[in-house]
Amino acid sequence: MAPISKPLIASLFISLLVLHLVEADQMQEKASLAATSQKKIDCASACKTRCRLASRQRMCHRACGTCCARCNCVPPGTSGNHESCRCYASLLTHGGRLKCP
Repeated sequence: MAPISKPLIASLFISLLVLHLVEADQMQEKASLAATSQKKIDCASACKTRCRLASRQRMCHRACGTCCARCNCVPPGTSGNHESCRCYASLLTHGGRLKCP
């Protein structure tokens, strides 16, 4: 049996590496498309539910609407539950306080 030459092994290795990189890029594109095609929620009704017990209804609806539009989620309930929507919980005002009700 004839020995396999080093250039042949190197070219095979490079070909496999290129194929792997192309496949990884395609998987990343599919994941990106899936994330952008996520169904938009109805922010008006979600914020109406979230702000129903707020003492300042208009301000709550305005802040919640802004947060919902950016994050495409609103935590359940009338307060708290921020762990269910990390983006919503991470938005801050210029003063460093939580923006979203």
